[in-house]
Amino acid sequence: MSAPTLDAPRRALPRWATSFGPQIVAGLILGVVIGLVARAMPDAADGNENWLVGTVKTIGSSYVALLTVAVIPLIFTAVVSSIANLRNVANAARLAVQTLLWFAITAFVAVLVGIVVGLVTQPGANTSVDADAAKAPASGGSWWAFLTGLVPQNFLGLGAKTTVTGGQVTDGAVSGLSATTSLSFNVLQLLVVAIAIGIAALKVGEKAEPFLNFNAALLAIVQKVLWWIIRLAPIGTAALIAKAVATYGWDAIGQLGMFTLAVYIGLAIVFFVVYPILIRVHGLSVRNFYSGVWPATQLGFVSRSSIGTLPLTERVTERNLGVPREYASFAVPLGSTTKMDGCAAVYPAIAAIFVAEFYGVNLSLTDYLLIIVVSVIGSAATAGTTGATVMLTLTLSTLGLPLAGVGLLLAVEPIVDMGRTAVNVTGQALVPTIVAKREKILDESLYNAPRQGDPFADEDLEPAR
Repeated sequence: MSAPTLDAPRRALPRWATSFGPQIVAGLILGVVIGLVARAMPDAADGNENWLVGTVKTIGSSYVALLTVAVIPLIFTAVVSSIANLRNVANAARLAVQTLLWFAITAFVAVLVGIVVGLVTQPGANTSVDADAAKAPASGGSWWAFLTGLVPQNFLGLGAKTTVTGGQVTDGAVSGLSATTSLSFNVLQLLVVAIAIGIAALKVGEKAEPFLNFNAALLAIVQKVLWWIIRLAPIGTAALIAKAVATYGWDAIGQLGMFTLAVYIGLAIVFFVVYPILIRVHGLSVRNFYSGVWPATQLGFVSRSSIGTLPLTERVTERNLGVPREYASFAVPLGSTTKMDGCAAVYPAIAAIFVAEFYGVNLSLTDYLLIIVVSVIGSAATAGTTGATVMLTLTLSTLGLPLAGVGLLLAVEPIVDMGRTAVNVTGQALVPTIVAKREKILDESLYNAPRQGDPFADEDLEPAR
């Protein structure tokens, strides 16, 4: 009688259970279910959110925070390394010009779509929103803010804000005060610093080689840590979509139903019509583009943050779409603040038409031309303080429309922001892909590589360097 073997094969898990793509879909479905359950649960007696809503909010915000933490070291090391590697690229200046040109071209088409959809749907005339909801925002965008925002305030473009809350006065003394300090960073300032240091390292020459080698090693470490964070995306996705379903209040669409529908129609036209046409015109597969950019698009949708999604956007642009790292590490971070077809083109065009119709202001041909101009080049003015509300204030002030109209749209802001950010992120990957194809530096073997449900091409296929 033979002894039982110890090497009996174990049954492997099915591919759908271990592949990243299906895990993301499962996260989306699970998030919707959790969100619906959370909405059905009674709130705490004191009126605060229930424990399930609080849990998914914490998990979702923590995941976005993890990605955001990776932004500073990723941008700095990637840009410095890119500049060092661009020594071997003869058309670096041409790449930069082409990138900005295609940013403008796609923004121009997107704002035209927004204007046409706004004129057809007339969202301001088909609304019952209360005029009492009108409220001017606390801050807005300006060209001067853009120019001053380019000047770095410190080495990494970091900023700090302290908020003091609470406190009571007893016998002339103040007690019970609490202060919270939050840090933020300006991506454009960080880009300026990284570009300056990279160029300086090239000018120094051989003496800077140890620094460039250290930077390259640090970039490899940052990318490895980032990949670990990205692998948590199914959990983050489930929590973020659960938070959206549970807290955004889809019933809040109510009086702004036509406006919300108009925005999503405009976004859908850009996403499903304009982008595919541009892809096909350049001889690329539409299916491969969307399967490649999907991880970043879906994370942008649920996180509502182009900056938070930036590390993943850059990775899919390199790893899936075949854009050389030297170019992608410049174009994607720049696009994350200045390339926003959703927030800076479709949305402000429709919102401006809504505000004009609501207040009974007739827009002239000149006004529509101004909307186009502001949308094509105006997103740069909001780069230091990204956000569709800031972009909208810039558009309304340029047209002379009441800034109080911004408050009319705040009820559905989170809902429309999900679609806007998804389009933003997709466009931020699209332009580098198009430019790389036009300049004949796109690695089409990576672009066309079978993904088989995974978010990235086979790791044995190295991206173009």
